[in-house]
Amino acid sequence: MSEWLVLVLAMAAACVVVLIVTLVRHRAAPVDEDPSETPDVIEYMSMMIGVVYAIVLGLAIAGVWEGRGVAQDHVQTEAQALHEISERVRAYPPDVRDRIRADVNTYVSHVVHTEWKTMADQGHVTAQGGRLFDRIRQDVTDYEPKTDFEAQAYQPLVDQVTAADAARNSRADSTGATMPGVVWFGLIAGAVVTVGMVFALQIRRTTRELILAGLFSALIAFLLFLIWDFDAPYSRGITASAEPFTALFPHLPG
Repeated sequence: MSEWLVLVLAMAAACVVVLIVTLVRHRAAPVDEDPSETPDVIEYMSMMIGVVYAIVLGLAIAGVWEGRGVAQDHVQTEAQALHEISERVRAYPPDVRDRIRADVNTYVSHVVHTEWKTMADQGHVTAQGGRLFDRIRQDVTDYEPKTDFEAQAYQPLVDQVTAADAARNSRADSTGATMPGVVWFGLIAGAVVTVGMVFALQIRRTTRELILAGLFSALIAFLLFLIWDFDAPYSRGITASAEPFTALFPHLPG
């Protein structure tokens, strides 16, 4: 099922639930009930609950958005480090240089065409990707420089391998959801309480109030969906992309 279809259904369901509860409550209300006599304390509590929940939602959205940005930075760092390895090995003999570049290209191709799909579908990196990266590490670290020029290039290459390895590990750690279950419990419970306060204000069955109640509940559903969508940086809607790899290695087959 498309994530946007899930969003539409969630917003529609929130509206329907609020409208049904409003209509049922209106029919069950006493004949002499006066909606204008809502106690001031209830109005004050509704306002405070709405403000507090809005702050919580804002912090949650900011947190998952920042997590997505950090995940994209990991991809950029890894791709840039591999690109530097591929370029800096020009100081090595042709056979060594070509072998390292071929292994880098094989690894990048695997990440873009295979590992990325595994991350999106299963939430983890592949063992094959780890083995291909280890081959790059061995290519770089096992080579013994034979000239001063090669010796000067050796340590920067090792540093780039270390940077790529750290970025890959960070990417692997970011594949799953970042929001703890207790936070989701608080967000959903807060949504129920916040929308429920609408009924504490003794909403009436006028067209204007019903529309506003429906729009308010749909907005809450949309914001929760937004948090859920950003929560897994590599596997949902607006995700971190493999574009840094394809941009720095355009010669690889698409």
